[in-house]
Amino acid sequence: MRLRPKIGDHDLEAKMRFIKKFLADGDKVKVTVMFRGREITHADLGYKLLQKVIQLLDGLGTVEKTPVMEGRRMFIIMTQAVAAPKSKPKETQDAKTKDS
Repeated sequence: MRLRPKIGDHDLEAKMRFIKKFLADGDKVKVTVMFRGREITHADLGYKLLQKVIQLLDGLGTVEKTPVMEGRRMFIIMTQAVAAPKSKPKETQDAKTKDS
């Protein structure tokens, strides 16, 4: 998913719906902030935007790769959050004898 540092709130919400859908399907998502021209001097805005995305997706996805700058792009990679395995109730001796 590609973002810009000056993305509007509504546009970000729309992109977040797609990211949530991809994560729910079990796909990995690469969220990229693209800088153009002199925007590169404000890389901190891109970092803050990626931190906001991570915060909005808390519980739905986990960060596989932290924010990395490559050229004029900063990105993170997210995967589906792993739910804690549900523990099975332990069988008691009484339950075993009733089945026999």
